[in-house]
Amino acid sequence: MKYFITLFLIVIFASCKNETGGKNTKADAANAVTDTANYTQIQWLDSVQNIGTLTYGQNPSINFRFKNIGNKPLFIVSAQPGCGCTVADYPKEPIMPGEEGAIKAGYDTKNQQIGSFNKSITVITNTTANVNHILVFTGEILKDPNEKGGGETAQPVASDTTH
Repeated sequence: MKYFITLFLIVIFASCKNETGGKNTKADAANAVTDTANYTQIQWLDSVQNIGTLTYGQNPSINFRFKNIGNKPLFIVSAQPGCGCTVADYPKEPIMPGEEGAIKAGYDTKNQQIGSFNKSITVITNTTANVNHILVFTGEILKDPNEKGGGETAQPVASDTTH
């Protein structure tokens, strides 16, 4: 009987401990940044990118690839864009040693200035040497050739509503 009760309690505690299904939670990631004993190393495969020439209105996607080159799980705690025209998504699961991942960014060229741009994303990780990493993408926005007018910004030109 003692064996059955002990086995039952072990199963109950094990199932409660893994209530997130083994998935990383925000608390796990936040704790990883403060637990320096579990820091790892990251290698950015492309942390600076020139995404080229865009036409006003385009919404390109950018992937910043990285690899966990340490011997502990890598947690991406956050990926914060530098402005509202950029969005970022990141892996919520830990990246195991030797595995690769990507920070995915999107950029909305509407309401941006015509000409060159330089945007950034700050990524916080549980890595030695530095927990803050800056990702950068650059490019140029050209006026839509189908748009009338010759303004200096990418602001839409008011159309003539009279017929």
